[in-house]
Amino acid sequence: MTGTTAPPAKTSPTKVAMASFIGTTVEYYDFFIYGTAAALVFPALFFPSASPLVGALLSFATFGVGFFARPVGGIVFGHYGDRVGRKKMLVISLVLMGAATALMGLMPTYATIGIAAPILLTVLRLIQGFAVGGEWGGATLMAVEHAPPGRRGFFGAFPQMGAPAGVGLATIAFFLASQLPADAFESWGWRVPFLASAVLVIIGLFIRASVSESPEFEAVRHNQEKLVKMPIAEAFSRNPREIFLVAGTYLSQGVFAYICMSYLVGYGSNFLEMGRPQVLMGVFIAAVIATVLYPVFGSLSDRWGRKTIYLLGAVAMLISIVPAFALINTANPVYFAIALILVFGLAMAPAGGVTGSLFSLAFTPEVRYSGASVGYTISQLAGAAFAPTIATALFAVNNSTDLVVLYLVIVAVISVVSVMLMPGKLGRPDARDGDQSQEHHELASQ
Repeated sequence: MTGTTAPPAKTSPTKVAMASFIGTTVEYYDFFIYGTAAALVFPALFFPSASPLVGALLSFATFGVGFFARPVGGIVFGHYGDRVGRKKMLVISLVLMGAATALMGLMPTYATIGIAAPILLTVLRLIQGFAVGGEWGGATLMAVEHAPPGRRGFFGAFPQMGAPAGVGLATIAFFLASQLPADAFESWGWRVPFLASAVLVIIGLFIRASVSESPEFEAVRHNQEKLVKMPIAEAFSRNPREIFLVAGTYLSQGVFAYICMSYLVGYGSNFLEMGRPQVLMGVFIAAVIATVLYPVFGSLSDRWGRKTIYLLGAVAMLISIVPAFALINTANPVYFAIALILVFGLAMAPAGGVTGSLFSLAFTPEVRYSGASVGYTISQLAGAAFAPTIATALFAVNNSTDLVVLYLVIVAVISVVSVMLMPGKLGRPDARDGDQSQEHHELASQ
């Protein structure tokens, strides 16, 4: 007898993967509809006294503010996720996100309450950022830590699928709303996608409540000697290199995602004068393709190695930039959609499919939530947060996308170098499917 109780029965990996996918889709739907609204309607409704360019910059700036709260969310949720459990933190993050998003749908505009409108919008965006800062780490860990050895890449892809699926849902919601007459869309139609969040959150909560806690966390909790008092401090003490390599590796993926689903939506509809429905449909098609391909590349990573597959995606993003913008600048809706499919649907898919398993397994279970979440959110703050704002400002320099392309090339190169420096070897299956602590020390000594 050991004097400890046995951990509860483990939920099947497939059920956990689907629960992670659906819950993360809801969270990212909530987070991404703000980006679409920031491109299409927020400049006129919340910053009407500014010029169109300044209004777009201010709107994208409030979009970026949410990312400042993401590292805080990653630290707080990571701390309690490593101390209390992954599942409880996921429930809290989903409730916070849903409440903030639904309240955005009820927000009075600048015409009604003046300067208080953009201030309240910014506060709600900060709550969104705080919630999503804890979402990614928890959902990823639940899927990866329930997965059987040799299948962590495949099952770890499911929460990652929630990102493009959330983009797809958000985009199709605004696509449907944009079919309304312009006056109806700007007065109340834009609110419907935000209010729909309440229904999606209820569905997500029901699904998440049906799965068991992560077995690897349960093992840590039943061995009190493994629990650490300050997981975030311990993660930085043990793995500072891995935290910042995670941030650098993810940089291009985060920047490219928000350029595709936010900046290019505004650029296509406002500067290229393409119809909103046509622009949104291009994003939707690319998001659907990405959602389908993520588990394919996740599965391939179990055979060829997560680092190998991620590097494939990082290089593909780098070489897709110039041809994609050449297609975009034709202002042809078909070519615009092909460009988004090339970048968001195809080039990003290898990296997106292995993000969860590659990043989470760089850390041992007792600090994994904290280490992976903080590295991921640092990257979001440094890159994705103001990517649409930076792109808008760079374009304004000479009314050309040349500087935007250069910006994306630099970001992509940083990620290629970072993933090359991540633990593990290229061209072979990862060792990180057995004893996590032993294997982490082996990798760190390489």
